[in-house]
Amino acid sequence: MIRVGAVNYLNTKPLIEGLAGLSPDINLSLDLPSRLADRLAAGKLDVGLIPVIEFFRAGSYSMIPNVSIASRGPVLSVTLFSKVPWNEIRTVALDEGSRTSAALTKILLREHSRTVGTPVPPQTPMCYRQLPIDADPESAGTDAVLLIGDRAMKACLPSFQYAYDLGQEWTEWTGLPMVFAVWAVRPGVDLGAAESVFVRAKNQGLAKAGVIAAREATILGLDPGYCRRYFTNIIHYDLGPVELAGLKRFYQLAVATGLAPEGVELETYHRPNLVACR
Repeated sequence: MIRVGAVNYLNTKPLIEGLAGLSPDINLSLDLPSRLADRLAAGKLDVGLIPVIEFFRAGSYSMIPNVSIASRGPVLSVTLFSKVPWNEIRTVALDEGSRTSAALTKILLREHSRTVGTPVPPQTPMCYRQLPIDADPESAGTDAVLLIGDRAMKACLPSFQYAYDLGQEWTEWTGLPMVFAVWAVRPGVDLGAAESVFVRAKNQGLAKAGVIAAREATILGLDPGYCRRYFTNIIHYDLGPVELAGLKRFYQLAVATGLAPEGVELETYHRPNLVACR
């Protein structure tokens, strides 16, 4: 069996809808993005839909081509709620489930602030801490709170005056898409006939966007039309040249910010060469 892990968020549903049914070799499990990354690194998964920052930190994975979770503007499910304007933020509580979004927050607060206003003075270092998945964001006690996934989409947080959509902040700053997650494959894993099912699952899932939206909206307490537009107009599931450009730019900034090692290549998965014994 090929052990596959994915995130149980709304934005992943078109990618995993019917995935296991397309190949009898796939054993699919669901978890938080941060935990998926840890399980893949520990060898407990063969393929994981992991945060892209963990792809770079591992430095040894390859990625399934033509599939990602990305945005080309507002993403709706990655929001930095703040009590103060952007350049006055000093303390941030980061969603426990986040890895790429946490890195994006740090990059934007460090780099983006230099172009939109006065940067944080060196004598006033940023302070980050983790916000547990079941904690009340309103009681975080920080200037800002990063929320991701379904709880970001449902959150209002009336005591926070500002709500920054980090997908929008990234694209307005760089002019590029923001890629949040990719299917990562551990070195030496042979997907065999299952190699093609990830793209097929994406295509079939997007073809059923209305059906998935109606079902998930009931579960999450969201409007079905809102969920459908989220699938078809907000999230982008391809990994083409423009997404790869955004991914490379994010990696460069992650390295510059000390969040990822240098020298990591964006390797696309190719089936290992199998030598037959004669």
